[in-house]
Amino acid sequence: MKVAMYISGFIVLFVVVLVVYIRFAPWDAARWHQPVEATADANFAIGAIRVLAADTARFEKTDNVMRALPRTQLLAGSLEDGLVTYVTRSKLWGFPDYTTVQFENGTLKLFGRSRFGKSDLGVNAARLTQVVATIK
Repeated sequence: MKVAMYISGFIVLFVVVLVVYIRFAPWDAARWHQPVEATADANFAIGAIRVLAADTARFEKTDNVMRALPRTQLLAGSLEDGLVTYVTRSKLWGFPDYTTVQFENGTLKLFGRSRFGKSDLGVNAARLTQVVATIK
């Protein structure tokens, strides 16, 4: 009986430490704020990419839409750089998702991906679909 209590306590402690780490782990802007190399839409287990024709006004609107999303903040970049990366945290656990938006030569590229896990359950693809629908 004592062994079961110790194991249960260890599991609870492990989960608490994991959640605290996920919530407060530092962001490495250099790792996540990178140019988007894709040339076409794609979906992955941990993210998605959307590529569309755009102008400067649409890029600026994308920035406004991203900044207005709940639990989203700027990680790095600027409109002047043509490359901006945002962090959006999940509501319950605070898992960070990174979205990079790049504008060059009349093309807007959005790349959303998860930092942790092997699947984002389609959250990044849904977020990008919502952003693209809003800016059109």
